Amino acid sequence: MKTENETLDQHPAGTVEAAFGGPERVDSPFGEQPVRGRRPALRWSVYAGIPLAAFVAVYLVTGGTKRPAGGAGHDHGAAPAADSSRPVMLSSDEAKRIGVTYAVASVGQLSREIRTVGQVTFDETRVKAISPKVEGWVERLYVDFTGQAVHADAPLLALYSPMLVTAQEELLLAKRLQAEVARGSEEARTSAAELLSSSRRRLAYWDIAAADVARIESTEQVQRTLTLRSPVSGFVVEKNVLQGQRIMAGGALYKIADLSTVWVEGDVFEQDLPSVRLGQPVTADLEALPGQAFRGRITYVYPTLNADTRTARVRVELPNPGLRLKPGMYATLRLTGAGRADALSVPRTAVLSTGERNLVFVKRPDGMLEPRLVTLGVASDDRVEILRGLAAGDSVAASATFLIDAESNLGTALGGMGNMPGMDMTAPTKAPTEK
Repeated sequence: MKTENETLDQHPAGTVEAAFGGPERVDSPFGEQPVRGRRPALRWSVYAGIPLAAFVAVYLVTGGTKRPAGGAGHDHGAAPAADSSRPVMLSSDEAKRIGVTYAVASVGQLSREIRTVGQVTFDETRVKAISPKVEGWVERLYVDFTGQAVHADAPLLALYSPMLVTAQEELLLAKRLQAEVARGSEEARTSAAELLSSSRRRLAYWDIAAADVARIESTEQVQRTLTLRSPVSGFVVEKNVLQGQRIMAGGALYKIADLSTVWVEGDVFEQDLPSVRLGQPVTADLEALPGQAFRGRITYVYPTLNADTRTARVRVELPNPGLRLKPGMYATLRLTGAGRADALSVPRTAVLSTGERNLVFVKRPDGMLEPRLVTLGVASDDRVEILRGLAAGDSVAASATFLIDAESNLGTALGGMGNMPGMDMTAPTKAPTEK
């Protein structure tokens, strides 16, 4: 039996097990450099060949095996293709449980409904700007905030103007002159009457009310300030004057809008313009007034098209009893265009739209629900036209189409998984017994 020292002598310090062959001496910093042989080169060749062998093995296991036809593969996260839905068989109990109903594709009149979003605005023909025709200083404001309601002939402000003072003096002078020549010649009386009439007209042209002119003549007193009055009834939608302010002739002091009638302006897409005409009835629904429908007519179609949105603006005039419609409100405009008299249509709920396809499930004579791609035409509130994909008399699923599509795609996905190694998707012929 060899001693421990003899064993150590056979395997001295500085040796390691080589990958192939006996022990190999390792270079020592304290001894002589050993002579290297061919074994180190063989060892590095083996190390370099290991990754290559692993790559070849992976290719033989995976790449060398052909995938199922159609490139289905085993990508479980990928959604089925647009045309990958399969026919579905539902019993009457299953259809009733998920709420499936059926409808028949029929031919008949289908009116086209156009919807657009609009905004309530002022009737521009009922907005009045109040601008003085003389300059002066505002001594007092009777209408002093935006939104205030005013009536026709209501006082707006008291104005001091040297021009108005001069005009009053001329009026009283003409009044006295007419009295003095009352017993004079016909020509003198005519000239005095014309002078008095001219003085009255000047004040009227400067928007001084006839009642105020009559009071000046009756009192024979020049008024320091005269009142400017509103020519219309409505609401102040803009105010640009303050008490004590100097105003110039022509400056817009107020804007007053009559809201008994309002406009709703909306944009209609280019392809819908042939169905829009003047005088066409329109129904407006407002979010602020749910459950209330306002009816009006198209009064104007703008002659230009927005090049960015490809829309044209239309104007709808609506009566506004009770002033419930306020400028700035949003409204949904609904108008009915001319439709086809022989349109093939189904209920809108029968069409499943995914953005890439439009699908209906047709009930075959054997009871299977077959998915079928269709091309849609115009639509109304409850029906949609089918241009291609269906024939008159076809029975289609009119509800729960999303659930049917999910069942169809599930069958497709499970069918693809059946090609995976170890996945047996054959339905059991007998229910398993409980242990």
